Amino acid sequence: MLQKGLLRRFIPLMLFSFLFVSGDYRAAQAEPVGEGAKEAPAAQAEQNVYKGKVVGRSNKAKSISIAVGKEEEAKNMMVKFDDQTQGIEFAVEGEGAIIEYKVAGNDKIATVIKPKVVQLPPGTMEVLPEYVADLIDKGATYFLVDSRPAKRFDDGSLPTAVNIPVAKMEKEGASLLPADKNTELIFFCGGVT
Repeated sequence: MLQKGLLRRFIPLMLFSFLFVSGDYRAAQAEPVGEGAKEAPAAQAEQNVYKGKVVGRSNKAKSISIAVGKEEEAKNMMVKFDDQTQGIEFAVEGEGAIIEYKVAGNDKIATVIKPKVVQLPPGTMEVLPEYVADLIDKGATYFLVDSRPAKRFDDGSLPTAVNIPVAKMEKEGASLLPADKNTELIFFCGGVT
């Protein structure tokens, strides 16, 4: 069981990690691009792999822009794609991706594109929607958190879910969670984040 301090540290990440309702278990970590961004890490460039958030994709120009790095160190990198590029469906603006590429002259050509998956923090696990449905049906003891905005929650949610939007969780933290630290916590949102 997570200790109180450790729990507070991992709550925001857990909110983005558990994607129970949508049935889509891929999640992406957004890596924002800041002004005055620095060069991408040399080790990553040497491996011919970019990992980050897709900033844009042009089918006409056959190019993808991806933000590589974190916060003030992030930099937009450009790769081209062709008919041999595998996984082009994962080059979705705003989503995380891993792009493997080859160098051809002055161009970087994407060879394989994969979704970027969030790593769960230690002591947590992903559960399937069927597991949550079974808990609800049995009336088990658990605490189900719908982390979507209030309007989306009001439009409909899972039975027994409590609405705690991400901004509220970041502000108030563990004080919103059950006092009994043995209660199973389950977080979900509206899909890939």
